[in-house]
Amino acid sequence: MKIKISADSTCDLSQELIDKYSIPIMPLHVSLGDKDFIDGVTIKPQDIYDFYATTKKLPKTGARSAEEYTEFFQGILNEGYDAIVHFTISADMSASYANAELAARDLKGVYVIDSRQLSTGIGLLVLDACDMVEAGMSASDIAERARSRTDATKSSFIVDTLEFLYKGGRCSSLAYLGANLLQIKPCLEVKNGLIGVENKPMGRYRRCVAKYCESILNSMTNPDKKRCFVTHTKMDGGIAEEVIATVKSWGIFDEILETTAGCTVTTHCGANTIGILYINDNGLKA
Repeated sequence: MKIKISADSTCDLSQELIDKYSIPIMPLHVSLGDKDFIDGVTIKPQDIYDFYATTKKLPKTGARSAEEYTEFFQGILNEGYDAIVHFTISADMSASYANAELAARDLKGVYVIDSRQLSTGIGLLVLDACDMVEAGMSASDIAERARSRTDATKSSFIVDTLEFLYKGGRCSSLAYLGANLLQIKPCLEVKNGLIGVENKPMGRYRRCVAKYCESILNSMTNPDKKRCFVTHTKMDGGIAEEVIATVKSWGIFDEILETTAGCTVTTHCGANTIGILYINDNGLKA
């Protein structure tokens, strides 16, 4: 059986990884004012920064329609694949899962996974599924195991400023003002398919990033050692490199993958946002 693993653009995998694992990507819509763009194809994160600098407005992101998913899946099946396992951003954050699932109902052999994650939290599950294909597992077993690992995937980020979250209506003016006055650098974490504030370190950003890294290490119980991601938006010089060096110093992961976050995380969080993402269940269970 020929199985293809695919994902929405919200998985934030680098082009190098997409090419290495031959992963078809379904790009989401991104609107700047009255102009519609395709995530990662006709719009890049820098375009969002430029648009915001000029207008002080943020873009809007949108799911693809069920009809577009049908065309996407059918195109893969037409290439000779017997089954598809497709990953979407958390169903609580977007209509992507609902639309993809609706499309899959009319097609044979298409399994849609609600990742319950965002960014490379999705990417971890996607690459894990690619490993399962390589191991010779069936599509139904891959889908079942992927769903069992969604809540074990740990996705979090530390944010330098609440400006984009405030402008996007995701925090109050009072919280925004208080964070600025107290130099709070919120740590955001995905739990139960939704993103919320986990910790609120205070002080200079570099120092808060170091605290964030320490908290990640201390929260690990049984990490899957195969890989982790360090994913970030546009960063001030040296910070991303420092985080990667810190994660390497732990000596836990076989592979540490650095990626730049795409339009969704950029729109929500802005520049100087960085996260360490990993799976905390010590690999596949028999």
